[in-house]
Amino acid sequence: MQQDKHPEYHEVVFRDRAAGYAFLTRSTATSDQTIEWDNGETYPVVDVEISSESHPFYTGKARTVDTEGRVAAFERRYGAAGSGTGDAG
Repeated sequence: MQQDKHPEYHEVVFRDRAAGYAFLTRSTATSDQTIEWDNGETYPVVDVEISSESHPFYTGKARTVDTEGRVAAFERRYGAAGSGTGDAG
């Protein structure tokens, strides 16, 4: 690996404040903030808006979209598909 071409790869804590969840991993991300981890070491901490602990897909709280109602509204507005208008016969 060439020197001075790659960013520093080090241990970083990612913290999801919405879920009250944090995890220690290795990353090239940097931060001026630090946190003392469970092992007594101090690591840079990066706050994230969403993680697997708070994301609706992973928590099972995903919303389902009423696509049938949207299709019906579209067909009412623009006509049903295959109505024969605009077909080159």
